[in-house]
Amino acid sequence: MKILVTGGAGFIGSAVVRYIINCTGDSVVNVDKLTYAGNLDNLSNIENSERYEFVQADICDRAVIANVLSSYKPDAVMHLAAESHVDRSIDGPGDFIQTNIVGTYTLLEESRKYWLKMPTERKNAFRFHHISTDEVFGDLDGVTDLFTEDTPYAPSSPYSASKASSDHLVRAWGRTYGLPVIVTNCSNNYGPYHFPEKLIPLMILNALEGRPLPVYGKGDQIRDWLYVEDHAAALYKVVSEGVVGETYNIGGHNEKKNIEVVQAICQLLEELVPNKPQGVSCYQDLISFVKDRPGHDVRYAIDASKIQRELGWVPAETFESGLRKTVEWYLTNSAWWQRVLDGSYKGERLGLGY
Repeated sequence: MKILVTGGAGFIGSAVVRYIINCTGDSVVNVDKLTYAGNLDNLSNIENSERYEFVQADICDRAVIANVLSSYKPDAVMHLAAESHVDRSIDGPGDFIQTNIVGTYTLLEESRKYWLKMPTERKNAFRFHHISTDEVFGDLDGVTDLFTEDTPYAPSSPYSASKASSDHLVRAWGRTYGLPVIVTNCSNNYGPYHFPEKLIPLMILNALEGRPLPVYGKGDQIRDWLYVEDHAAALYKVVSEGVVGETYNIGGHNEKKNIEVVQAICQLLEELVPNKPQGVSCYQDLISFVKDRPGHDVRYAIDASKIQRELGWVPAETFESGLRKTVEWYLTNSAWWQRVLDGSYKGERLGLGY
């Protein structure tokens, strides 16, 4: 099978590409615009594979996408290209509307035209797999409630609203035009190659530099954490075995308060990097509580029983094992994150709304 992966140079997308090349016999065409979060260094260990090809392109460019589909003739599309950071969406929502909504529409339309021209056997096997987020569901009301595939949408941020819009478009193209679509909604990902504006890598790198560890509000926001390589395995399972028209929630079964996550990182660094930056006696002393982000959801948690029951997927990593692997990766791959920090992002606070 040949799979077209959009956003394959990003955090989750590159994990998917690496998984397909390293763990299956399938081939990949990676389409990525290479915005600030797209990084071909994420794919350095598979870039020379005969089963991997890269095309730099914008998913909003209809002519280019049409040409990619007709030239490479994929058997499936895995759509991961998206603007994905809530704080950035507060500061500049326009990019999120353009990429996440207009881009998804463009990709759906060109995929539909391509699919309609396929021979019957290949047409029946084709899949359009849209990768989304649990943030489209908004806040969970109770302390024990979980997001299911039937939870109503209630997005809170420009980011989650744009992803909710794209989810609805995908399902509409399935129902109206018969395009064989599948949707997945995942919980918070973490792991290697994560752009350092996100919580876990930002805390790791700030701590190593002896910089403050900014925690929004009281740090009592709860997230379900999913190791990115577990997510990549789940996504491949869905595109290759999932049922057309279905939605699958993917979660790590790891609910943690943000403050607990930051404290766990500090404890690991005490063990792994006992020689602290000058003036730092304890990594937890760097924790600094800052003004919360506007419209911040309090709790997300995924019920992933459907994908376990129907497709046999369960996460391999606990939060503790995955976080240790993540911290160790950042400690041994400083060349990667130093190149990232040499660019436009310097670890500053985003999402202040002005």
